Order: sequence, then C-alpha cells, then structure tokens
Amino acid sequence: MNFILRLLLTALAVVILAKVLPGVSVDSYWTAIIVALVLALLNFIVKPLLILFTLPVTILTLGLFLLVINAIIIFMADGFVGGFDVDGWFIAIIFSLLLSLVQSLLFSILKSD
Repeated sequence: MNFILRLLLTALAVVILAKVLPGVSVDSYWTAIIVALVLALLNFIVKPLLILFTLPVTILTLGLFLLVINAIIIFMADGFVGGFDVDGWFIAIIFSLLLSLVQSLLFSILKSD
C-alpha cells in the first residue's frame, strides 16, 4: 500500500513539474503514473549499474556525476513512455533535482501521518 501511495505522489510531482518547467510535458495523468512507475523501475534496476560502472568518474567529480546519471534515467523514461517529453540535458538535470525535492516534501508529509 505504501508503494502505491508513493507512486501516486511521484506521479503528482511529475504533473506539477510538467506544468512548471517549460521543457517538460506530460500528456495525461495516466501518463504521469506510468512515468512514475518507469522511474521507480529504472531507479531500482539501471541506476545502481550506472553508478557502479561510472564509479571512478563519480569519485573524481566528488559525486557531481550523479546529476548526469539522474538525467540519463530521465531520458530513458522519456524514451520508454510515449506521452512524456524532456527537451534537453539541462532541463533533465533541473527536472531530476526538482523531482527529488518535491518527492522529499511529499514523502515527509506521508511519514508524518
């Protein structure tokens, strides 16, 4: 039940950010739910592998390369989900940073209940 609630909150964050950021678009609420599910799967499966393979670069840049890894995950979700579009690298990095921030705020509300 907690996973479904977190998934719906992530979909809400995706919709909010699509309305705020000019380079991000989501066609519908169902598309946002699919984007949230794809992001959860990519963060669970692909992101640890990318971190492992790029560990020397991540250490060399003191962790800043993780922003690029997050942008890659966003672009992969863009490729998998048809109604979700991200225009460029800069927008993908900003989207991933703001998504993390909004998720933290929404999940903290969930934990306080």
